[in-house]
Amino acid sequence: MFGFNANQAERRHGPRGKFDLWLLVALVGLAGLGVVMVTSSSIAVADSQHVGPFYFLKRHLLYLSLGVMLAGMAMRTELKELQRYAFPLLLLAFGLLLAVFVPHLGMRINGARRWLNLLITSFQPVEAVKVILVAYIASYLVRHRESIETRFWGLLRPIIVAGALVLLLLAQPDFGSATLVIAVTIAMVWLGGARPIFLFLMGLPLMPLLVIAATSENYRMKRLTTFMHPWDHPFDDGFQLTQSLMAIGRGEWSGVGLGSSVLKLSYLPEAHTDFIFAVIAEELGLAGILLVMSLFALAVGRGLYLGLKGVEIGQRFAGYVAFGLSLMLGLQSMVSIGVNLGALPTKGLTLPLISYGGSSIVLTCALAGVLLRATFEISRALDARQAATRVAAPAAAESPVPGTAPVATAPAREREAAIA
Repeated sequence: MFGFNANQAERRHGPRGKFDLWLLVALVGLAGLGVVMVTSSSIAVADSQHVGPFYFLKRHLLYLSLGVMLAGMAMRTELKELQRYAFPLLLLAFGLLLAVFVPHLGMRINGARRWLNLLITSFQPVEAVKVILVAYIASYLVRHRESIETRFWGLLRPIIVAGALVLLLLAQPDFGSATLVIAVTIAMVWLGGARPIFLFLMGLPLMPLLVIAATSENYRMKRLTTFMHPWDHPFDDGFQLTQSLMAIGRGEWSGVGLGSSVLKLSYLPEAHTDFIFAVIAEELGLAGILLVMSLFALAVGRGLYLGLKGVEIGQRFAGYVAFGLSLMLGLQSMVSIGVNLGALPTKGLTLPLISYGGSSIVLTCALAGVLLRATFEISRALDARQAATRVAAPAAAESPVPGTAPVATAPAREREAAIA
């Protein structure tokens, strides 16, 4: 399935693309590790809720199966379709974020309205918004390349779109996803050729707004203060972080053993979702930490590298999509790991492809499918360029330059030697 040309059957003898093997290995490795660690970290949680020890594992496997199906569909869909419908999809993204405020349709969990009630399950719209935003910005960068590179006002539209999405996310509230949206938007526009001075001038007025957003709510201020001194309130506001740090410290070099974590036994909150990295560190030690970070580094690095290749060979939309999705995956994982290590204030962000989740795991798999599709189209374009080079080289050798004698080919020289 990794080199199929389902939509290109009529070009059987033309350029053939392939999905990047290293990227695929990294993504599958993360998903496989996620299944193992969700099993280990969720048994105690399921037991406390009296739903059976493997309740969360079964649901995780179901969501992962749906995600793999969605990823397969994304891998078989031409990116030009995503580019064509980028603006309607953006309108859908705004509609989804507004729908969480509709009574009976939006769900309030732990004081936040981030989920839609789909009767049989819940759905978090921001997971779909991440992919849609990357597709829209990539489309805009392709259509307005000159304006982005030379004019200050060329940056206005993507920044306004991102700002509107951020306002809706802050209203839910979801400060972690809002920060992620801002960071990816700025990074994509910069990679698209925008001048750093333009980005600085446009981002300057936003800094006070971010400070106000971070300090306007009491619970956000507590997160900031406890992040600086978590051991001052180990049983109150700093409870999550102190438990996470103790779990990581217990892991030492090689961990206490798979399934042997103590902190996951009703001590570490959200052990199978937001703080699953701490369980990995406790059970697998530094070796497990390095494994997880290496897999993310491999996936993000390959995505950025192939995105650069795509832009260089003229596959600009595929290249920008690879840039954006790689950054989304990398920044979210970095924030989640940073929160678990106490390097960043607590945010409600899961570890992509590893943490338990419904819409999170399904749409992260879809993100991975779109990223793999981008690598396929970039590889196909590279193959077409190499084929054109192979065809042009013999033609150039056979075509004499005016005023010079034609260069004899090897068969011609052999015939001349035989005649002599």
